[in-house]
Amino acid sequence: MARFGRFVLLERVKSGGMAEIWLARDDAHHHYALRVMHAALESRRAARRRFLHGCKVLADLQPHPFIVRYYEHGRQDGRHYLLMEYVEGENLKERAARMDPVVTEHIAQILLDMAAALEHMHNRGYMHLDFKPENVLITPGASIRLVDFDIAQPIPRTPVRLDRNPGTPSYMAPEQLLHQPLDQRVDIFAYGVTAYELLTHQKPFEGSSPDEILRSQQDPTRLRPPRELNPDVPPALERILLRCLQPDPNRRYALMSHLRHDLEQVLYR
Repeated sequence: MARFGRFVLLERVKSGGMAEIWLARDDAHHHYALRVMHAALESRRAARRRFLHGCKVLADLQPHPFIVRYYEHGRQDGRHYLLMEYVEGENLKERAARMDPVVTEHIAQILLDMAAALEHMHNRGYMHLDFKPENVLITPGASIRLVDFDIAQPIPRTPVRLDRNPGTPSYMAPEQLLHQPLDQRVDIFAYGVTAYELLTHQKPFEGSSPDEILRSQQDPTRLRPPRELNPDVPPALERILLRCLQPDPNRRYALMSHLRHDLEQVLYR
C-alpha cells in the first residue's frame, strides 16, 4: 500500500479542486482523514495560503462535537497536509438526495445540530461562507460534522466587501451574489436554503446561473412557502425559515444564537 510519511493510505475518499482526502492509518492502527494538497498546486502561493488558512480556522474552532476534529497539519515530502477525524458516512447532500432514513427520521436533530455548529463558529469569530449540505458530513447514527473552512473569514465589525466572491451560488445570499458588503448573516441565509432543501427536497431559489438565482431571490412571488411543498413542516418552523431567507440581511436573524433559540422552541416540543 502507498504511504504518506508515517501514514498508510488505505482509500481515496474524495478528490476536489484543492486536495485529495484519504482514509489513512498510522503505525498504531488509528484511522484518520488525511487531506493532501494537489502537487500541481504547491507552487502557487495563493493555493498554499488558502489551504493553510483552512487548517488554521479548523484548529481555532476546536473542540466542538459538530465540527470535524483537527489533529495536526504540516508538510511532508513537499506536500501540505491536514490530519482530521475520519467520519464514517456520507455528506448530507448525498443522503438527502436518496431520502435516506438517517436524514428523514432525524431531521429535527440535524437542523438543531447544524445551527449549533454555525453558532459555535460565529462565537469563535468566523463566518463559513460556503455552508451547504455537501459540507456537512453525517454518520450512520445521524451525528453531523461541519467541514471545509478554506474560504472562511473573520466576522467583521460592520459588513465588508470581500476581495473575492467565493461560495456556491445556490446557497449564497443576494449580497454575496452582488459582491456587496456582507457579514455573518450570509451564513444564516445559507442555513435557511439548506434547511428548506432538506424539508422540501427543492431549493428555494432555482436558477442555472448566479444571475438567474439572484432574480429568483429578488422576486418574492417565486419563493414557495415550505408548507406548500411539505405540509408536515410546522407553521412556526416555516416562519423561521422564511426569516432566514429574507433578501434584505436586516430582516434576517442577526445572530445564530437567536435562530437556534427559536428552532429549539419549535423542534423540542
